[in-house]
Amino acid sequence: MQSALSIGFLTPYSGVYPAYSAHLVTGWLLGMGLDPVRQRTVQFTSEYTHMGGAGASVDAARKLLFFNNVDILSGLISYKIAPDIIPLVENTKRPAFFFDMGEYIPHFPYLSPDVFYASHQLWQSEYALGKWAHSHFGDGGHMIMPVYEAGYHLHSAFKEGVTAAGSTQISFTVLPHDENDPKRMELDGLFTTLAKDPPPYVHAIFAGSMGTRFLEKWIQSGFHKKIPLLINETMAYDDVLEDIKHIDLEIYTSMMWMREDQNKANQQFVKKFESIAQQPANIYALMGYEAGLMWRELLPHAKKKDWDAVKQQLRNGVIDGPRGQKNFYPASGFALPTANILRISTTGNKINKLILDQGAGMRYDAKEFEMIHNESMTGWQNPFLCI
Repeated sequence: MQSALSIGFLTPYSGVYPAYSAHLVTGWLLGMGLDPVRQRTVQFTSEYTHMGGAGASVDAARKLLFFNNVDILSGLISYKIAPDIIPLVENTKRPAFFFDMGEYIPHFPYLSPDVFYASHQLWQSEYALGKWAHSHFGDGGHMIMPVYEAGYHLHSAFKEGVTAAGSTQISFTVLPHDENDPKRMELDGLFTTLAKDPPPYVHAIFAGSMGTRFLEKWIQSGFHKKIPLLINETMAYDDVLEDIKHIDLEIYTSMMWMREDQNKANQQFVKKFESIAQQPANIYALMGYEAGLMWRELLPHAKKKDWDAVKQQLRNGVIDGPRGQKNFYPASGFALPTANILRISTTGNKINKLILDQGAGMRYDAKEFEMIHNESMTGWQNPFLCI
């Protein structure tokens, strides 16, 4: 009897989405056409990596590869720690297939032929939103974010989008971090500045519960509906807005996937996942499902441990999934996502979404992004939302 295909899963902690790995794995199996409860074709082994830093991730990868002897190394990691894990993967000659939210614009000083990336490309969402913001509201917007969010490329991608649309100025406020009270949010100084010289729009980038708190404070400030508020994609997910949908809110955002999208492939995914999980489909389930569509095609080769065939197909393969085309190897150009620009309003305890425009993606290796990589040599190692 043929043994199950074993996948080792690097699993950092996320206080924002504690069940992300269960959703991702469920989506992956559904994409492969397998019943997540009864199937015996694929076996996942999770290894905890704390906050996803290099040390914990390398130790976990070493254990999975050399002690558990998994066939494929996977999990949620940051591009910042990939160089530390690549030598272990190449030593085994097996494939690695990693997930990330896309908090960094990809940069590969060395691109391993054995390592593949399923990225949600959040930075693309920010780039599209920035381009639209300038063309719609004008020059001189103001960005606000805490120190944690400022450590990623989301604000840089937004600024690049604004610049591409012809902007010459944009202001930043990074909220001070209080180690004794990490959730402290001091906004009085910012609100005083905005009152003196109101910008054409404000763009807020927050993660987790701090995003909800910011929206509550924004409404109390008196700026609501006077200065247009743009928020980053993860602040606008349904499960986040659920906590504040009783407030009369109007915001703008950009999204690369919507549960409500009526295209056949998306509705098929949503129904499959929700009937199994008994929870609304989310971005992690989608990322897993897209991976599963690819691995469904790779399964015959993977069962035979023909890793050369698996890797070759991963380098060139493109799937047509719930949100269109997607591929998993940077050198083949990462299929460019489409971002919907939305106006979201909450009235009568309901979340209403209106698509205003569509923004095009940008190649990750475009020369415009070189400065971001050259100027930003540091950055957080923990994957976005793993706090």
